[in-house]
Amino acid sequence: MLEEMLMTHSILIKAFLGFLVLGLFIPFMTKNNSLKFKKFSFMFTMIFQGLATMIAFAGLIAVVSEDLGFATTTIIMIAIFALMMFLEIKKYKGIKKANLSDALVFKSSRASFLKVNVLQIFILVAMVIMMILRAKGILSI
Repeated sequence: MLEEMLMTHSILIKAFLGFLVLGLFIPFMTKNNSLKFKKFSFMFTMIFQGLATMIAFAGLIAVVSEDLGFATTTIIMIAIFALMMFLEIKKYKGIKKANLSDALVFKSSRASFLKVNVLQIFILVAMVIMMILRAKGILSI
């Protein structure tokens, strides 16, 4: 049962990573339309939060049902979940409140969208690499 839960957790993480990579195209697809950018940003944030919550829930169920305890890696994963949610909410609030009719603000908002997405991808990939190294016995956390 634990293997199935961890496999589900892993599949969700891979889907989430793919979603984040696809999100890099939003600023380019909406290059000339600030209203579309705002709408796509909203949809992206909602899907982001849904996927991130599914990942956290699957991980939490694995920890609780198999009595794995709160190891260092579990605490790191919780902190990463909180950090990524914080970054996403802050990004969306900035876009929501920005005056996107101003070309300079629109360009800046698109750039910040990209920067936050790249940062989130980096954080997620770093965590996956850390867990792979831990599973192979190279890293002991």
